[in-house]
Amino acid sequence: MPSPPPPPVAAARDGDVRAVARLISLVEDESASLRQVMAALAPHTGHAHVVGITGSPGVGKSTSTSALLRELRALGRRVGVLAVDPSSPFSGGALLGDRVRMGDHTTDPGVYIRSMASRGHLGGLAWTTPQAIRVLDAAGYDVILVETVGVGQSEVEIAGLADTTMVLLAPGLGDGIQAAKAGILEIGDLYVVNKADRDGAGRVSRDLRSMLALAGRRQGGWEQPVLQTVAQTGQGVPEVVAALDQHLAWLRETDTLTKRRSARARAEIEAIAVAALRARWGDVGGHAELESLADGVAAGTTDPYAAADRLLEHG
Repeated sequence: MPSPPPPPVAAARDGDVRAVARLISLVEDESASLRQVMAALAPHTGHAHVVGITGSPGVGKSTSTSALLRELRALGRRVGVLAVDPSSPFSGGALLGDRVRMGDHTTDPGVYIRSMASRGHLGGLAWTTPQAIRVLDAAGYDVILVETVGVGQSEVEIAGLADTTMVLLAPGLGDGIQAAKAGILEIGDLYVVNKADRDGAGRVSRDLRSMLALAGRRQGGWEQPVLQTVAQTGQGVPEVVAALDQHLAWLRETDTLTKRRSARARAEIEAIAVAALRARWGDVGGHAELESLADGVAAGTTDPYAAADRLLEHG
């Protein structure tokens, strides 16, 4: 008979917010018990709709996330939020701006909000984010909103992490062509022009639609909508939630959801394996061998491919 899951796992699955927080802390701290925790969580995952929220700084990501959260709760859904913040240059921890802006929801038992430090990771996401998503998924959250740092082109990483990627833009922050150059228009499943009460919102929407049409941006039958919101007042937010639901339904109908999640799992496995290899190379023996191989490459006595092969053989 299998042994019962560790107490924090059982409590998290029962809706204990403190237990959820403890599990995500284990993830961030790379705890020795993480393997046991993930093994216990695995059978209970795969149910949450993971929504990535991305866009340049100043478009209102945190306000939009808060507005989405409010609408989803009105529909009776449990919501987890992972706000991946820039790392503090002093402590390495996450800045708390997002949690302050979402403070209205902190006493709601159907909501869990966590700020995570990117710790210098250039893709806009902490490398531990996939495991944190797994914790919230197993804990029974219906929707997981992942709000990213907003660092431009490198932020396309969110597309590989989420079931649905929502790209936010706003008028007055440069034209749509500049947004296209940033690379984020290549990844969206839906586009939202926030601050639609400002001058220029209509032009940004038209530019977006034109660029999508010119690029032929359709995903096997899914045509990415361009919506407008005023997140501060909630205007247009119900339409965004409806579009998210429609995209999830399309993902399921076309089996695209399974393919996306398999790709996500492959990337997660690869990241864990690479991290394990780096940890091995960081020990005394591995570090000495790596230094020796590096000296050989620098001296021209061997090439980097042969050196890498040797390092993998002994790793």
